[in-house]
Amino acid sequence: MKKQYDVIIVGTGAAGCFAALHLPTETEILMITKAAPEESDSFLAQGGICVMKNENDYDSFFEDTLHAGHYENSRESVDIMIRSSREVIDELIDYGVDFAMENGELLYTKEGAHSTSRILYHEDITGQEITSKLLDHVKKLPNVTLLTQTAMIDILAKDNRCDGILMRLADGKIVPVYADNVIWACGGIGGIYENSTNYPHLTGDALAISLRRGVKLKNMNYVQIHPTTLYSEDPGRRFLISESVRGEGAILYNKKGGHRFVDELQPRDVVSKAIHQQMELDGTKYVWLSMENIPEKTILEHFPNIYQHCLEEGYDVTKEPIPVVPSQHYFMGGVDVDLQSRTSMDHLYAAGETSCNGVHGANRLASNSLLESLVFAKRAAQAITENRTAAAAGFLKSTDAATAQTEKPESIDEIYARYDIHPEEYQDTDQYETRCKERIWEEIKREEQHGSHYQKIEHRSPAAASTAGRHIL
Repeated sequence: MKKQYDVIIVGTGAAGCFAALHLPTETEILMITKAAPEESDSFLAQGGICVMKNENDYDSFFEDTLHAGHYENSRESVDIMIRSSREVIDELIDYGVDFAMENGELLYTKEGAHSTSRILYHEDITGQEITSKLLDHVKKLPNVTLLTQTAMIDILAKDNRCDGILMRLADGKIVPVYADNVIWACGGIGGIYENSTNYPHLTGDALAISLRRGVKLKNMNYVQIHPTTLYSEDPGRRFLISESVRGEGAILYNKKGGHRFVDELQPRDVVSKAIHQQMELDGTKYVWLSMENIPEKTILEHFPNIYQHCLEEGYDVTKEPIPVVPSQHYFMGGVDVDLQSRTSMDHLYAAGETSCNGVHGANRLASNSLLESLVFAKRAAQAITENRTAAAAGFLKSTDAATAQTEKPESIDEIYARYDIHPEEYQDTDQYETRCKERIWEEIKREEQHGSHYQKIEHRSPAAASTAGRHIL
């Protein structure tokens, strides 16, 4: 590991990998991840990835995205995502991603709030298929150094410029590393919840650092609850039952009486709210999801992992319904970025669930997450490359050039002094993580106090709540 890199990428999910793959091969890159490289939420995405099938699909894709997002989306961001989708899919296929096909043609499936089938998939593990192929290519890059079990705990920031990160290595050692540019691609906030489909180590690290360092955030109270996760009394990450299951015909029944109570293909917030209301009405902890309308062959071929997991939990989905409950799933808010994924701090970028570029509005349309992550991660890499090219050609603004040439301190004490770092704050890992979670919850509640037209349910605990706050129900 070096003391200085051209680019540091925090995160090894779809956004982080795609950004790395779109930086020039002469760029020296450090990538870090808090856990194993495969333990990102990108790997957990089941349903698929959206694509504009043809020009005739543009208007309905655009409208479906805005309708799901309650028309709070950035129209320009949505336009960029949709118009970039085919190019991204072609790249994924070139990287070896194996989408479902029939007679040489791509197969499309449909999910809630989509007016047509436009979702490409690989069984019910599309995220794993995409991200594993991207990660395999990243691991082959000679210009990438990859560190696992390594957490970003702060950034080296002064005068609204990011000069690198402060990280805790696997052995607990705290190390500062310089970089010309930093990309945050470190996922969402599921780890601050009791019930979430996310990995528990994804605790919004970039958000807590943003609050400390004055990086602008946006829509912190826009949190999506997925309608259908497998109910369990056991603690830990909730197993997602993909929206594609409902897209293929699965239906929801209440626990008492077995009555259908909602149109299953409405947006996620609508279905989640209906399930919560039904549970409250019946006084139950879950409702039933039945795949009775889906042919067994389709279940086994399209949803083999869901079938197997449910079987291990004692449910044969080809013969009986399964208990499901809404759980925290996705974060539409995040670090405020522009169309090139630039944050409010110079030389700091953000992409994927960490960021908020306005694509999703107040509620994400199913299977737009992987697409949005890839499109805007690529734009971050392109922006960095363009700036580096301009710098090499002498086209930097004089103030930026002078800052870039400022000699950076090398001794640890000088680094701490220059960047206002207090090492005692990071010594106790548990206390540090608790403070970060509390800081995020305080910001979520602060935004809630400004008022919203969304349904809200009460917090259960300040630092590790379940499906709580003003979340999109």
